[in-house]
Amino acid sequence: MCTFNKIKVFFTFLTIIATHSIYSQSGIFKVTLDAGHGAHDFGAVYNGHVEKNIALAIVLKVGKMLEAYPKIDVNYTRKTDVFIDLVERANIANRDNASIFVSIHCNANKNTSADGTETYVMGMNKIASNLEAAKKENSVITLEKDYKRKYEGFDPNSPETMIGMKLMQEEYLENSISLASKVEDEFEKLGKKIRGGGVKQAPFMVLHKAYMPRILIETGFISNPVEGSLLDSEKGQLEVARAITNAIMRYKNEYYGSGNETIEIAKPTPKPVAKDTSVPARSTVDSVKAIVAATQSNSDAVFKIQITAISKKLALTRKNFKGLNNLSVDYDKNLYRYMYGKTSDYNEAKKLLEEAKAKGYQYAFITAFVGGKKVSVQDAIK
Repeated sequence: MCTFNKIKVFFTFLTIIATHSIYSQSGIFKVTLDAGHGAHDFGAVYNGHVEKNIALAIVLKVGKMLEAYPKIDVNYTRKTDVFIDLVERANIANRDNASIFVSIHCNANKNTSADGTETYVMGMNKIASNLEAAKKENSVITLEKDYKRKYEGFDPNSPETMIGMKLMQEEYLENSISLASKVEDEFEKLGKKIRGGGVKQAPFMVLHKAYMPRILIETGFISNPVEGSLLDSEKGQLEVARAITNAIMRYKNEYYGSGNETIEIAKPTPKPVAKDTSVPARSTVDSVKAIVAATQSNSDAVFKIQITAISKKLALTRKNFKGLNNLSVDYDKNLYRYMYGKTSDYNEAKKLLEEAKAKGYQYAFITAFVGGKKVSVQDAIK
C-alpha cells in the first residue's frame, strides 16, 4: 500500500473513532445485523437448504425482536436477496456508528454428521480448522467486481495475509469475546452443541474492516439432516433468533446499561402502631448497629473501569493512558486488562466511567469484583 493510501486509511480510522465517541454519549445502542451471502452467492447448499435464505430469515427475526426494545437502533447490511461486497458490509456498520456488528451464517461439511454452533471473533489464530472456516467465508470476495484491486495484497486462500490489522483487532477483542461468549451461553441453554469448547478467533474479511466489537455466528450445519431441517423451519429460526437477541441484550445491559440502572428499594407505607415505650434489649441494639455498619461499608464489592485490553504490557503511567492515573492491570487469557479507578460506590463508578470516556476510551466499561473475584455488575450491586 502506498504512503498516501496508508495516511488516508489512518485518518479514516481516526474519524470513525471520533464519531463513535460522540455517539456513545447519545444513549442509543446501535446494532448492525449482517445476513451472510445473497443473490448469486448462495453460500452452502445441502438437501434443499440454502444458507443465504436461512441467514436472512434469522437476521430479520433478530432485528424484529431487538426493535421491540427502547433505545435500540437496528441497521441491516441487507434485508432482501441482494449481493453485498464483504468490505461494504463492514462499511455499512462503520457509517452507522454501530455499537456492535453481528454477522450470521450457516455451516456445512461433507461429513453430514457434523453439528453444532460456532461463534468467532476477529483474530490471527493459526488453528487449521479456524483458518479453513475463514477461507470458506472469505472466498466470497472472488465474486466481487475488481476484487484484486479492492483487496490488494490479500489472498482469500491464505488468511494469514490479513496481517496489518493486529492492533485494530485488539482494540475491540475483549468486548467481542464478551458478546460471543453470551451468544454461546444462550445457544447452550437451547441444548445446542458448542463446537471447539469456546469462542474462536479467525481472520474473517467481513470482520476485518468493522471498527467496533464484532462477531460472526455459524448457527449450525445445514449439511446435517436434522440440524439443517431445524434451521430451515420457522420454529428453529425463532429459537436461534431469540438466543442471539438475548445475548445482544445481555451485552447491551452490561456495557451500556439497562436503562434502569438506579436501584431503589421500595418503601412500604407504614402502618400505624401503638407507641412502644419499652427499652430494647442490649443485644438487639448491637445487632442493628452491626447490620447498619455492614451495609454502609460494603467493602467486599469493588468497581473499576476497564479502559482497554491488549496483548502488550505497559507501564502504569499517565503518559501511557491519556493522562489517567490510579491505574491497575489484570492479566488473563493472554491479554493485559487495564483498569482505571477503584470504588465501592456504584454511582461513583459511573462518574469514573464518564471520565474515562471523556479521555477517549469510548469503549470503557464498569467491572465489578467481590472478594477479589470478578462478578457481574448486577451481582455486585445486589
